[in-house]
This record gives sequence, structure tokens and C-alpha cells, in this order.
Amino acid sequence: MTTPLMSLVWTDHVTGRRGFLVVDRLVRGVASGGLRMRPGCTLEEVVGLARGMTMKEALHYDPEGRYLPLGGAKGGIDCDPREAESYGLLVRYLRAMRPYIESFWATGEDLGLSQDLVDRAAADAGLVSSVQAVYPLLDDESAARQRLADAFAMEVDGIGLGELAGGCGVAESVLAVLDRAAVPYAGTRVAVQGLGTMGGATARFLARAGLTVVAVADLKGTIANPAGLDVEALLAARDGHGTVDRCVLRPDDRELPGDAWLSAEAEVLVPAAVSYAVDGANQERIRARWIVEAANMPVVAEAEALLAARGVTVLPDVVVNSGTNAWWWWTLFGDIGADADEALARIRRSMRALVGLMLDRAAADGTTPRAAAHALVTDRLPVIAERFGWYR
Repeated sequence: MTTPLMSLVWTDHVTGRRGFLVVDRLVRGVASGGLRMRPGCTLEEVVGLARGMTMKEALHYDPEGRYLPLGGAKGGIDCDPREAESYGLLVRYLRAMRPYIESFWATGEDLGLSQDLVDRAAADAGLVSSVQAVYPLLDDESAARQRLADAFAMEVDGIGLGELAGGCGVAESVLAVLDRAAVPYAGTRVAVQGLGTMGGATARFLARAGLTVVAVADLKGTIANPAGLDVEALLAARDGHGTVDRCVLRPDDRELPGDAWLSAEAEVLVPAAVSYAVDGANQERIRARWIVEAANMPVVAEAEALLAARGVTVLPDVVVNSGTNAWWWWTLFGDIGADADEALARIRRSMRALVGLMLDRAAADGTTPRAAAHALVTDRLPVIAERFGWYR
């Protein structure tokens, strides 16, 4: 990967807080990537996230599909989304970014921000939509927008389809690697960091597949039970930031420090919250066999090398959590309809195929899954460039 096409730092005139926009690449004149809000967000972080979006778009390239790849981009705001001033800051950021969103940056929810909140702030900032840059690429804009709105309005057992899409992809990645290793679902233990949109849906799908969720971590700490947690009760007791009301805990559920999920007695760890959660120091505490990256960039490179040396496999975010992005565009471009069963089935098939390709490549090259994912992207970029005539 080369230097991003564009990097932008914005300073809010009211609070002095900073926001960022990085466009890694444009394909067909557009780049796709969400907007996150978290305290401590940096330009370097957003650069890495934008590059990851370029990879996710390339990995889901299907020359037979209506959805064809876009470039990668990402936005970030350095603010705690729970602060009272956060919404006004979000509106001012989107207003400042309006020329880019109208012309070439299609964005949406990410860490700290729900799609409903992004949509409301975008309207207050004078935007038609957070993804309006894609509209000129659609065959029938009106029908496409209605299809996406209908899809977001759907619920499955009380949880919105838009919230479930990404977690379905993460869970299917876990199930795919277990199947490959001939490890039965029953008896396989999972610890999840983060019970927001991605982590909550992942925990639900894995529990329903028969795995035992033994620990989940939120802003208040880690909730653990070696016999298994009641995932549905925890999900029903979350607030808007994924924090669980402890009143629903059972007598055998334990409250532990926030980082206790790292050392949980579990075969699978799913970091589904912040970037850089696993570093060179705390990786020593991990006992799991697999780490499945539901969050963006949760395992730093030093930690991954040390984990690999002791037989812990990291499944990378660019594959594992790519289902949300793909589902958005499959729906908008018309590869699938506004139908929950169709959407989840498509996500499962696509993730199974992609994880299989990645692990096959890793085995053939004698390398890590992350290196294999990068190799797959490297193979696909020239094909995309040839078809569209340019890739920059």
C-alpha cells in the first residue's frame, strides 16, 4: 500500500477538538468507510483504518455482482461520544466534511456512533445522506435508497438487521476456523471484548451456534461465568453504548476488572471494541488458541508476532469484520433485497468463502492469515485497475 490519496485534519472552532478524514484510494471516483468517535482518536489511527477499508472493498470484489468495489476511506473524531457536547461536535464535523461526503466519501456508523445518530446528524448538517456520493453509481437511486431503508428497519428477534450483519460475519469466521480444525462447537468457549453493535451480535450468533460465551467486557468491567453467560439477558440489558445493567446478573456471574477478558479460559477471543487492545505486554496473558478481530486493528503488530510464535492464530479484521460493509453495498446496489434471511445467508456464504481462501493461502505460503489477506488484496488490485482503467 502507498501513501493515502488525501489526509485532512479539522479543528472544531467551538471546542478545539480535532477530527480527521483520510481517503486511501478512490475507485470509480468514490471511497467508502465509516466515521468513528472516541477519545484519543488520532490521524495515524484513521490512516490505518482507511487502508483497511481499501482492502475490504478489494476482498469482496465479485465481477459478476452489481456491487463493484469502491476505494477506502475513514473518518475520526477525538471525543468521548457520551459527552454532552459530542452531538454538536458531530454535526459541525459533518458540515465541514459536506463537500467530500457529497462528492466522493460514503460514510456511516463506526466505533462510538450508531447509524441512526449519523443519519440524524447528517440531516442536521444539511446532507441528503451519509452515502450520497454513491448515488450516481446506482441504476435506480430511488429504489436503492428505499431498499436500504427497508433493510435497516428490519429486526430479527428484537435486534436490527443493520446491527446483526457485522456480527454474523464475525461469528461465521469463528465457525469456519473451528470447522477447519475439526473442533466441535459444543464445549468451545469464547470471550468477547465489547458488547456494542459488533460484539453483541457476535456473542448472540456464537451462543446460538452452541458455543459457550464465558466472558464479556464493557465499559464497567468484565462479566464472567465459566459455565456460560446468559447472552440474551445481557443484550437486553445494554444501554446505547453497549454497557450492561448489572442488575440482570445471575448469582454465579462474576464481575472482574475490565481487562480480565484477555486471560479468560477460552479457546476463542473476540476483541470487538477499541483499536490497539492487545499489545506486546498484555498478549502474555492470552490463553486462547484463536483471536478473531471484530474490532478494527485491535492487535498490534508486535503482539501478533509474539502470539504467532506461541501458536496463537489471529484472524485479521480486514476479513473478519468486512461483512457489514459488504452487506450495505449488496443491499444498496441490489445484489440482495431487503430480506433478513437472504442477507444473513449471503453474509455467511461470503465469509465462509473468504476465510477459506485466506487460510488456504496462509497454508500454501507458510505465513499468517493477515499476510495471506494482504496477498489476496495484492492479487486483486491489478484486476480491479484493469477493469476500471484507474485505481488511485
